[in-house]
Amino acid sequence: MRVLVHAVFILLIGLVTFFGLGPVLMADGSMQERLVTGVIVLVIYLILGFGYRKGIGWAERKRK
Repeated sequence: MRVLVHAVFILLIGLVTFFGLGPVLMADGSMQERLVTGVIVLVIYLILGFGYRKGIGWAERKRK
């Protein structure tokens, strides 16, 4: 179960990095647009980090 949780979160973090940080770094829009996108991506990373910790705890309880 832990392997599945790890795989899902690795996939999600990879997708957020590709589709989130790409527009922040290579956007041709205004600086305000880049900052708003960067803040949204940071919030998504925080949510994923929190979910990852909860998911690992859930997988440990399920294993016992």
